Amino acid sequence: MRPSNIPTGAALSIVAQGHTMRHEFDEVLNDLVDYFLLGDIQLLERFKQEHGLPDDLAYEFTHHDSGDKAVRDGVVLPVAGVDNLPYHVVFTLDGQTPKLREASSRLKHQRGGYSLKIEHGAVMLYTWRILQYLTPKTLGDLLARYREPGRPVIELDNGWYDVEVLAGACLCDGLYEPTFEFVLNKRAGRVANTTVDTGYNFSLRGYFD
Repeated sequence: MRPSNIPTGAALSIVAQGHTMRHEFDEVLNDLVDYFLLGDIQLLERFKQEHGLPDDLAYEFTHHDSGDKAVRDGVVLPVAGVDNLPYHVVFTLDGQTPKLREASSRLKHQRGGYSLKIEHGAVMLYTWRILQYLTPKTLGDLLARYREPGRPVIELDNGWYDVEVLAGACLCDGLYEPTFEFVLNKRAGRVANTTVDTGYNFSLRGYFD
């Protein structure tokens, strides 16, 4: 995992949420770094402690193979090539038809073969900057912020999930908005992360105009 741009600034800003089998969030920003990360972030902190990793996981993951191990172990799912745009983010569960596969949507990217392990009852979409200084204190502050309405986090039963990542554009109030959709299906046991391309470019710039 390696972001291509790390300028300064920009706070995460999210509003709105959908219904039970499909949760939707508007105006999700990537914090000016071309990555989103998905996973059980408390599991990531435990992974860091168990492997004796430094607080700067951003440096660790880009200079050693621990980032690849975190992906293989279902701790984190990296989404690369994210342009600096506001996104509509969708979590789709339990066999619900993905929003980006509806007739009115425009689907550009679809990548399967991902898996995630959930041990703390929730899956969260977060930004690369959070990896730059991950401590119990910063994690606690982050979890407190994500308890506010509209943050891109949903409750999930613990266990293993296979995940498909879709990207494109969907209609929101009559306008096409760049969209990421995460389709999660629970599995009885561990799902192999053997075909994941962590460098796949999910760029959407210009696609939804």
